[in-house]
Amino acid sequence: MKLVGQAVLVILVNSVAVGLGEVVTNFSQTCSLFFSNPNGVVTPPDVFPGPQYRQICQKQANQNVYEFATLYDSVNRIPVFSAYEYVGHKPCTRKDVWYFEPQLDDQNKGPSMAPESTVSKAMRGNNQSLGSDYEKSGYDRGHLYPVFHTNSQSCADSTFTLTNAAPQQPSFNRGEWKKMENDLVKFLNENCLPNQAYVVTGVVPSTSPPVFVPSGRVNVPTHFWNAYCCLDNNLRPMFSGGYLSTNDKQKGQSFNTASALEQVLSNLYPSPFHVFGGKC
Repeated sequence: MKLVGQAVLVILVNSVAVGLGEVVTNFSQTCSLFFSNPNGVVTPPDVFPGPQYRQICQKQANQNVYEFATLYDSVNRIPVFSAYEYVGHKPCTRKDVWYFEPQLDDQNKGPSMAPESTVSKAMRGNNQSLGSDYEKSGYDRGHLYPVFHTNSQSCADSTFTLTNAAPQQPSFNRGEWKKMENDLVKFLNENCLPNQAYVVTGVVPSTSPPVFVPSGRVNVPTHFWNAYCCLDNNLRPMFSGGYLSTNDKQKGQSFNTASALEQVLSNLYPSPFHVFGGKC
């Protein structure tokens, strides 16, 4: 499967109304707080056009607070990216209880982040991955918004949704990628906080040829990437950077600016891609 068309913000067809839940028509109207706002202008990453790409303002079923945002690819059954504001890390209990997004399969369901049993077997997993896709697959459920970057128990728990995970090689997830996540926490703590730090983590789906987990339902990404943007108290960009790696044991590449990462991502995706709108 190839991504098609120019990357622009669009109102996706077949999305449910904002009032019914968290699968929304426009990030900026519902959960803009997770995207960088250099000089006061909210700049979400580009959203690929088409009904397969679903914008999700993530929150737990028993909470009324949004925790982060995800662009989800309902055909490949993996997220394109998850975006969040990094405000520091606090230790929490890792529960490892995974949920999914009922509204992706049944627009009449809600609220978000519920057990798979919320949706009937006939509809369950039609537009998203299930826990069974990962069981004995040889791949980890690789968090895009990692537990280690959260600041509360509620936020940590909310990252355990399959709409925030993609198949990741275990050696990569537990090695180079984990090191990157730890290094980024240290870097942002020392160089950005208490200013504003925004982070976007994404994947590039395999296409030529596409690779899937053994169930044949979930695309295995070729690359995982991460970008950050730091703003001062007047919302002026201070610095940005990023990281990109293939989904294997190879060492990844770091970037001193988000724009440098965007240039590489624009070659990996079939159309130009901007993480921070080219403004950070």
